[in-house]
Amino acid sequence: MRNALFSLALTILAFAAQAAAGFEVEEQHWIGPQDGTPLRVISTTDTDILAPLIAGFLLKHPGIAVDYTVANSTEVMKAVLEGGGKFDIALSSAMDLQTKLANDGYTLPHKSPATALIPEWGEWRGHVFAISLEPASIVLSAAAFSGISLPQTRQDLIELLRAQPERFHGKVGTYDVSLSGLGYLFATQDARTAETYWRLMEVLGSLEPQLLCCSASMIERVASGEMLVAYNVLGSYARARQDLAGKIIVVDPEDYTHLMMRSAVLLKGGGQPDLAKTFADHLITAAWSQPPAADYPFSKPPVAFADTASPKRPIQLGPGLLVYQDAEKRKRFMAEWFSAVRQQ
Repeated sequence: MRNALFSLALTILAFAAQAAAGFEVEEQHWIGPQDGTPLRVISTTDTDILAPLIAGFLLKHPGIAVDYTVANSTEVMKAVLEGGGKFDIALSSAMDLQTKLANDGYTLPHKSPATALIPEWGEWRGHVFAISLEPASIVLSAAAFSGISLPQTRQDLIELLRAQPERFHGKVGTYDVSLSGLGYLFATQDARTAETYWRLMEVLGSLEPQLLCCSASMIERVASGEMLVAYNVLGSYARARQDLAGKIIVVDPEDYTHLMMRSAVLLKGGGQPDLAKTFADHLITAAWSQPPAADYPFSKPPVAFADTASPKRPIQLGPGLLVYQDAEKRKRFMAEWFSAVRQQ
């Protein structure tokens, strides 16, 4: 029923209007009745991943439609800052940018029985609400790594790449941090965590890495053999690609694995603030109910992290995420990063 609703209601809109608005769109869909009251969502999450949750929301709320726009996290930020109240809610994997929107006064507070389900570390000041917990993983070509030991840590990967530079030259990749807000978040968190990260970036840089905007692109290239190793890919996206299960291997590094919280913020100036709160509650309830809703598309988020020795490390929401959003710090970090990975 839900898939039928989604398929029947889906209409792909032209990108030209959004391009004129000053930000780049990856997808745009109208989901629901054509004459429905629109909830305008800007998101980094691919439409097909969130489609079951959206369909479930629309079944509960007849007469509502979701105007769903997908862009990368940097463009989502731009759309909110320059959009003049076009959107009601923003969903993003870039925790630092969501926190900055809240800190700078672009978001609305929200409190409800649904938000009470979120652990203390999964929300910030009643403005930023986690709806998932997803690992920054290493994705490997199954064919290339058949019969050999898999790198389980960053040091393992460094030693492997150094030992076989000819094999991996031009066949490694990661996010382009100038294009991807999530890539920038992962990179800055890595840099704060261990010096091993900079050694890895220098090794990748010596191999002429492919720098891409999105996890989906990296996963596809590893599956096709165009890349053999992709670093800091969203493990949730990779594991969701059951069609590629025989072509890729997903590794969560044992030295440490950062866990990103995909989050929702309610935007000031949107035309449907109450509807945005209702939709946020729908997503939050799906994620944090025990067990999560059947149509929840991500791995079940744990309620607590009691084992501090665990290599799984949630990136903490809060003002600490704003450090690398300072213009000068960002400029210096970018210069150092590109010096390591471009080596020109």
